[in-house]
Amino acid sequence: MLTDRIGRITPSATLAMTAKAAELRATGVDVINLSVGEPDFPTPENIRAAGKKAIDDGHTRYTPGGGTMELKKAVVEKMRRDNDLHYETGEIIISCGGKHSLYNACQVLFQTGDEVIIFAPYWVSFPDFVAVTGAAPVFVNTDSSRQFEPVFEDLKTKINSRTKGIIINSPSNPTGGVWRDEAVLEVLEIARESDIWVFSDECYEQLTYDRPYVSTSMLAEKGEKVLTFQSCSKTYAMTGWRIGYTAGDKNVIKAMAKLQGQSTSCPNSIAQAAAIEALTGDQSEVKRMRDIFKKRRDYIVNRLNQMEGVSCDTPGGAFYVFPDFSSYMGEDRKIKSSNDLSMYLLEQKALVTVAGDAFGGEGHVRFSYAASDENLEKAMGFLKETLKELA
Repeated sequence: MLTDRIGRITPSATLAMTAKAAELRATGVDVINLSVGEPDFPTPENIRAAGKKAIDDGHTRYTPGGGTMELKKAVVEKMRRDNDLHYETGEIIISCGGKHSLYNACQVLFQTGDEVIIFAPYWVSFPDFVAVTGAAPVFVNTDSSRQFEPVFEDLKTKINSRTKGIIINSPSNPTGGVWRDEAVLEVLEIARESDIWVFSDECYEQLTYDRPYVSTSMLAEKGEKVLTFQSCSKTYAMTGWRIGYTAGDKNVIKAMAKLQGQSTSCPNSIAQAAAIEALTGDQSEVKRMRDIFKKRRDYIVNRLNQMEGVSCDTPGGAFYVFPDFSSYMGEDRKIKSSNDLSMYLLEQKALVTVAGDAFGGEGHVRFSYAASDENLEKAMGFLKETLKELA
């Protein structure tokens, strides 16, 4: 009854765990949720005020399908200020979140018979974005000891005449890894040689802790086939406002706008007004949130590495850690997979995480540290207890 394309889509593991957490809370269980992929801070007050003003001023009607000119100009200014990238408004489209931006780009560039490179571990939505177009996701291994940068020998063996795209996600969800410029440059060179589109998902670009972030397009040669995807969601704690944007080749942007015009139409008008304030207004809250995240990162990585049999390199960005628990797993043991461990933590400790196999990272579990210091401390205590039970 349903179409083949729907059968190619896998339900989101992160949303599934959030739903399970909600079910437990409804029964009165005190749940600690470290599965969330959003900041635990409120949207900054100046941004909220801009949204309220937009309502009061009557900015509640349709806007142009690809976003208002005012917001496109704000994106141009933001990318010049933060990324040293210089675009024209015709090279920008505003969409209903970064997820929508990436989906639209896949729809206009990939089709049946194509292949798209995805680095594992990967964000859960990347394979489905590709598969629903009819193209095939092709997974490439990464090095966990080097911020999950590509294993280039594996990448080179996966490139062929059908390869039409490569998706980079640095800083990464689920690993938090931030690639060195040299690694990005090597990917760009490989893409250039085979005339492949490079998608750079940079929704965590303001959340790097050990060195300034360098956008992929800054490293690319002028005119290269690179699309840059950024978002207000993580940087400004605006996940529910649903504003993302893409910068790149104006013909691709025009095609994305054509598709968007016949699917969602324009992004939310009120959210667009708030996003202008987010991108051009006071940026001090961004630094404050980043400083808090860095402190939490250092805490959780230190606690994890004190636990016997656990390995967790320090991620350079985002708000996730992706420790390796494979020493606790095996066919002859109670815990056989990362999903077993994640479910055990949920059922026995009311601690919500996401199993690594959802991201193509069996043996690992993703923990979000977008949570209070108190909850992080409790969670690490529960995890330590659990590992002793399973030893």
